[in-house]
Amino acid sequence: MRRNEFEVTRQEEIEAFLSEMSFGFLGTIGEDGHPRVTPINYVYHQGMFYMHGSRFGEKMDHLAANPAVSFSVAEEYAIIPSYFTDPLMACPATSYFKSVTASGRVEIVQDLEEKAAAFTLFMNKLQPEGGYAPIDAANPKYASRLRGVAVLRIVPDRITAKFKFGQNLTEDKREQVLQGLDARGRSKDRETMVLIRSSACPHMQQTLASDPYSEEE
Repeated sequence: MRRNEFEVTRQEEIEAFLSEMSFGFLGTIGEDGHPRVTPINYVYHQGMFYMHGSRFGEKMDHLAANPAVSFSVAEEYAIIPSYFTDPLMACPATSYFKSVTASGRVEIVQDLEEKAAAFTLFMNKLQPEGGYAPIDAANPKYASRLRGVAVLRIVPDRITAKFKFGQNLTEDKREQVLQGLDARGRSKDRETMVLIRSSACPHMQQTLASDPYSEEE
């Protein structure tokens, strides 16, 4: 059963998450009906996903047979052990995460200038410090490489998002989870605490800078 309390519909939140992340999972179906999931880097720009790879292989065979795809991006923030809220039962054990899934059709980009623009987006995201010549389709050194690589564009017809941070908990249980995370103090526990508090009060404009639990000790 789908838990509606975890659904996210604000486009700004979804786009912010997709812009932060760089890695997802592309789901395809081959001509024989067998599915495939491919881990792959991506960039999200103006409502579209771009990814790249070899022009040959099983993934490309699948896309030639059936361009309909799904694409998922997820990040796990914290494992929540059962004993945070219950000393005996295992049932409360869970994890808190963000996930976005898109469905649509893949289009293979042929235009070299669009390919160059897509790779510029990748480099801006993955190597923001620079250190390379600008990617220009008119540059012969780049043009041959752009022709030799496949660039895929997903134009989604549906995007759904699920951000789970204890929205289903009572105030008492939520406080127990917050105390457990505070005591544990792992790398993303403080960030998870901020998200729990903001999820409990969705109309409060909390930020990492203003929340006391976001400060490093």
